Amino acid sequence: MKKLFTLVLLTLVAVVPVSAKKKVQKQQSDREYWVEQAWKMAQPVLENMAKGELQKNMQTEFSPSFDNRNRKVVYMETFGRLMAGIAPWLSLYPDSLTPAEGTADEAAKVRQLRQWALASYKNSVDPESPDYLVWGAAGQNLVDAAYIAESFIRAYDALWLPLDTLTKQRYIAEFKKLRRIEPPYTNWFLFSSTIESFIAKAAGLREYDDYRVMTTIRKVEEWYVGDGWYADGPVFAFDYYSSYVFHAMYLETLQNMIDARANTRLEYKKYYDRALKRAQKFSIILERFISPEGTFPVFGRSIPYRMAALQPLAMMAWKQTLPKELANGQVRAALTAAMHRMYDQQQNYNEGGFLTIGFCGHQPDVADWYTNNGSLYMTSLSLMPLGLPADHDFWTCPAEPWTQVKAWGGQPFPKDHRWADDIQTRDRW
Repeated sequence: MKKLFTLVLLTLVAVVPVSAKKKVQKQQSDREYWVEQAWKMAQPVLENMAKGELQKNMQTEFSPSFDNRNRKVVYMETFGRLMAGIAPWLSLYPDSLTPAEGTADEAAKVRQLRQWALASYKNSVDPESPDYLVWGAAGQNLVDAAYIAESFIRAYDALWLPLDTLTKQRYIAEFKKLRRIEPPYTNWFLFSSTIESFIAKAAGLREYDDYRVMTTIRKVEEWYVGDGWYADGPVFAFDYYSSYVFHAMYLETLQNMIDARANTRLEYKKYYDRALKRAQKFSIILERFISPEGTFPVFGRSIPYRMAALQPLAMMAWKQTLPKELANGQVRAALTAAMHRMYDQQQNYNEGGFLTIGFCGHQPDVADWYTNNGSLYMTSLSLMPLGLPADHDFWTCPAEPWTQVKAWGGQPFPKDHRWADDIQTRDRW
């Protein structure tokens, strides 16, 4: 078993370019590798936006079939989606504390990114800033405002509370204005509920639109089809939208309502516990998707979102709610292997340091009509485990072979069965 696992890791190292091989030879830890990827992704965006120069300097790219919407949506997509992924990491290393031994370099990166992020948040709602975002200019803004709200949810103390009063007021006002955008009967309902439930938590129960939250919960419950999968609307589509949107934003909507102490007919804790169970089952499926070589299946819409396909697995690891079937060591090893295959060889970034359209490299033909290179920062959602401290078991325990390594190596591995969800006895509306 150990020989097989070592062979898999050596195979992954063999495809790393020479510069990266040198780092591997220096025994770069998995966390150091993740930090390297997070910094590479975030630094060009946040350094520019903190200075009000993102819209001036970002090297943008649009799908060959891009529609006629306002192309400035690219900047909100870039900022919101990036922040949703790295927010847990930016909650570490408070400025008031001395970093633990061996973490000084990472702490410096986090503190710098957090400083840039707080300035960027301010610029994005300041009408006088060159990087004021195009709030309400297109229906797409509802989507990416939800990812901005999600970043506040994931690092409330580190990213929302430090903002000045005026900036907070501007955010609540901009979020409310998006109520004029009517979400289609798809995953878009969760963008509304994420924003509204955040308003309930941050601004009070008198400020949020209860109907948008309650309707979302009703529809999401209707669209659950079993064994961890949600249909993206009334008809099931075999894609990764259960990963991109459903599991994370449904759990966060419910948690916000719990935190806000909302008093409605729903028992939010009961719904949360059930949604968590579904996310745990789906994380088992995602872990099994990762091949011995670190690849995972490519299918459905929004292929260029890259590692975002694995968001629920990353989220369960960060929240320390992985199911008993998944150990920290195997999840970390599987996610790290996928990152190496995704990022180490291909042209994933353009000359300006911004992501390019593609899945594993520059592949513009896989883009959909709504895709720009800001959309691609969804891949940051796989980085949430960086929100666990460096001394957490997720990072310090030995790497373990994941399910497909065991299965294809002729070793014992766990069976998989349907998880019951009481789908026939769900609450009646």
